[in-house]
Amino acid sequence: MIKDDKRVRLFIGHYGSGKSEVSINYVTQLRKMVDGEVSFADLDIVNVYFRTREKKEQLRAMGINPIDSSIETDTLDLPAVSAQVMTPLHEKNVDYVLDVGGDNVGTRVVGRFAEHFVEGEYDMFCVVNANREQTQTAEDVIRFIKSMEQTSKLKVTGLINNTHLIRQTTVEDVLRGQKLVREVSNLTNIPIKYVSCLRSLVDSLPDDLEGDILPIDLYLREVWM
Repeated sequence: MIKDDKRVRLFIGHYGSGKSEVSINYVTQLRKMVDGEVSFADLDIVNVYFRTREKKEQLRAMGINPIDSSIETDTLDLPAVSAQVMTPLHEKNVDYVLDVGGDNVGTRVVGRFAEHFVEGEYDMFCVVNANREQTQTAEDVIRFIKSMEQTSKLKVTGLINNTHLIRQTTVEDVLRGQKLVREVSNLTNIPIKYVSCLRSLVDSLPDDLEGDILPIDLYLREVWM
């Protein structure tokens, strides 16, 4: 269950994995489950599309504290990481979710302050989309995980099957992704924590899937997209 994960949760994933959509759905559901403060950091300083920071006013309205760039102007969006990112790491009463940038450029940002993460007190979830070219085999996914661990200086603690084709996603897509993450889990001993998919598909999934179901609403892709 979401509320039973470690207090600090990081989400990593290859470009196109749907990492940001998963992380924003995760934090909004977490907000409904806990009574204390919930903070959400967008550490993606590379990708200019589909970023969780674009929804910060909506997050605030939900009672979630958004943390993004340290530099805010009317005309510029500069690639900077706020010093406020580290504050919730030391506030034991705050549930904290971090959306980390794709590939090792993003995890290198985390590596800059890796000493603030205590082993055993954080979760780092790897979001896997088996439809993406560079994460279609277990070997590819494991190679990606090792690269992310090296640059972030942290360990992946859970896998998330988020195999999708956005609104064209089928149950068959989800099940094919599940086969892939199960193979990765068997080879690495990293557990499958979540199976995320469009909310409309949840009732069609088998009951025996490994991992909790995380229903997805498309916050970052408007209907016209």
